[in-house]
Amino acid sequence: MFKTRHETTEFLNGFLPKLENTPEGREVILCVPFTDLAVLSKNLHGSRVRVGAQNVHWAENGAYTGEISAEMLTELSVSYVIVGHSERRQYFGETDETVNQRLRAAQAAGLTPILCVGESKQQRDSGETENVIFDQLRNGLAGVDQSNLIIAYEPIWAIGTGLTCASDEANRVIGLIRGKLHNADVPIQYGGSVKPGNVDEIMAQPEIDGALVGGASLEPDSFARLVNFQ
Repeated sequence: MFKTRHETTEFLNGFLPKLENTPEGREVILCVPFTDLAVLSKNLHGSRVRVGAQNVHWAENGAYTGEISAEMLTELSVSYVIVGHSERRQYFGETDETVNQRLRAAQAAGLTPILCVGESKQQRDSGETENVIFDQLRNGLAGVDQSNLIIAYEPIWAIGTGLTCASDEANRVIGLIRGKLHNADVPIQYGGSVKPGNVDEIMAQPEIDGALVGGASLEPDSFARLVNFQ
């Protein structure tokens, strides 16, 4: 929950020029608050940067005050949407079942969902990491088309804490996630305190296809450094 429309425009003015030498094969997606989507849609038209939202409701319309439907997103040229982020699960009662409903609604509207999975510090310390994530995958992906999907592994204990999951451990878990999928080509990202100082090591791991970035995406220089990882 960052950036007004004015601040978003300022961010783009600082960020877009830094992509001039970014390799063509890298996909850049900005997932912003609902109020900023129109600004991105207008300013990124024809750009290589794609527009994403941070959540989507499962119903096409109805008495769901405060929610946003997939059709409302596609009208704004949104292509991607985050589903099941740990903060939605932790603070707003998101469950594997509602995650599944959101995933299927997003795909039905032509959106590519970014499914977030990950364990808490307590779950990791109890040796439950694999079981927790496998449950999230099994329940969340029921009836979901794996040819139109991105998955992000975000260990909850490494989000905004300054703690980072060791790159080889993130690679191991992401490899386990891939092994549970019907489609091994699903892009799988790592998310959890990704910063300019660790992005090169993270992206060097063979199983990690990308990064889901939080705080380090808020400044143009910082986020451009991540996009232009070596």
